[in-house]
Amino acid sequence: MAVRQFSIDADMILYIIRCSVGFLIGYALYLAFQQFELYWTMLSIILVLSPEVKDSPRLTNERVKSNLIGSIVGLFCFILPVHQVVMMVLGITLAIVICHFFKLMNVARTAVVALIIVVIHEQESMTYWSAVERFVSVTLGCLIGLAVSTVTAFLSETIKKKTN
Repeated sequence: MAVRQFSIDADMILYIIRCSVGFLIGYALYLAFQQFELYWTMLSIILVLSPEVKDSPRLTNERVKSNLIGSIVGLFCFILPVHQVVMMVLGITLAIVICHFFKLMNVARTAVVALIIVVIHEQESMTYWSAVERFVSVTLGCLIGLAVSTVTAFLSETIKKKTN
């Protein structure tokens, strides 16, 4: 039984493929559009991908929803005229409450990460455009992660049907 714990299985290989393909797509965009903060896209891609193949479509969809909740709340909080720490605590609270309302508590952590990505800023670039750019980066990452997950799930099912 202990040998199984350290073995390589199809789920692990599929997750490695998903993360690698997602990262490479995000990295290609990052290199192509260096004037934008697309490293947040790469992080968001990895955040939405799920290692659990059986629940992957559901978990990926939930993570996309929670990322969008967090980044939208982050945009809202960014316009509040309060200190950044207060803004983040309010945003964290609001994101968690919204996730609870939509029964997404199992992925609320992802919403909080997306919120922090959008809200956090360096003192010298404290502009609204930075928050919008990060929101777009997170959303783009979610869409790419969802696409990678969907395509690889389809390919995995097709391969399973052909081998059976």
